[in-house]
Amino acid sequence: MKKTIIYFMLAFLIFNPIRTFADVAEGDMIVTLGQNLTEAQKKALLLEMGAPDDVQIVTVTNEEEHQYLGKYVSKSLIGTKAISSSAITIQPKGAGVTVETKNINWVTDEMYINALITAGVKDAKVYITAPITVSGTAALTGIIKAYEISADKTIPEEVKQAANQEMVETAKLGDSIGEENAAALIAKIKEEIAKNKPKNDQELQNIIEQAAKDLNVKLTDEEMQRLIDFFNKLKDLNIDWNQVSDQLNKAKDQISNFLKSEEGQGFLDKLKQFFNWLIDTIKSIFS
Repeated sequence: MKKTIIYFMLAFLIFNPIRTFADVAEGDMIVTLGQNLTEAQKKALLLEMGAPDDVQIVTVTNEEEHQYLGKYVSKSLIGTKAISSSAITIQPKGAGVTVETKNINWVTDEMYINALITAGVKDAKVYITAPITVSGTAALTGIIKAYEISADKTIPEEVKQAANQEMVETAKLGDSIGEENAAALIAKIKEEIAKNKPKNDQELQNIIEQAAKDLNVKLTDEEMQRLIDFFNKLKDLNIDWNQVSDQLNKAKDQISNFLKSEEGQGFLDKLKQFFNWLIDTIKSIFS
């Protein structure tokens, strides 16, 4: 499903008044490039993204990466160079958020989608890439930065921090219970919070426990407490939970639409053929 479905800002607008960002329209692309890319790498990534010649480019620095990730991951994981890059394309109203990645080996598409929805991003097609394989933790900074410019809105600092924390916490959880389970668990908890709005820690814990049970995953006491602490933090922020729920539903619809598409049907046919071959092979062994 990788196919279906990384770096911010007012100072940039003030010191780089190249165009009126409020005029960004459906179908327009904004690109973020890591500051430490070579010129050759920049050209190669722009070509890979299919960026037009006049595409608006936002530069992301390693200092920004540390600003938004320093509290949640080690300095060694962030590194000393900004190289991850992204392209965000404005989609029609109601399209939802989709993510595709290349050379990202720790943060999954679904983790990005979850975190972007928490940050308030909507109706955007996002492509995240790097010239070499990287963890992908720093990518979110650039995506949110580009989205602020494209949507002509400022996302509150604490919400940006929360989105980055969510991405990292989900990736850590993925190391324990699996990437897909971790992303699905976080999404399910957010859906339930949007619907039921827990009033205390016990109600929040009940939601987390039920979500984990539904997905047949087991959480350690430490993981449970980290999730309680994180979602308590989210509850205290000015997050539009109705929008969160709506964007999560659209993300699920896109997965369903993929399975109905020609590409998805081809994937299912190949899967079916494989299992038929496997069954025939087993039969031949015992016949």
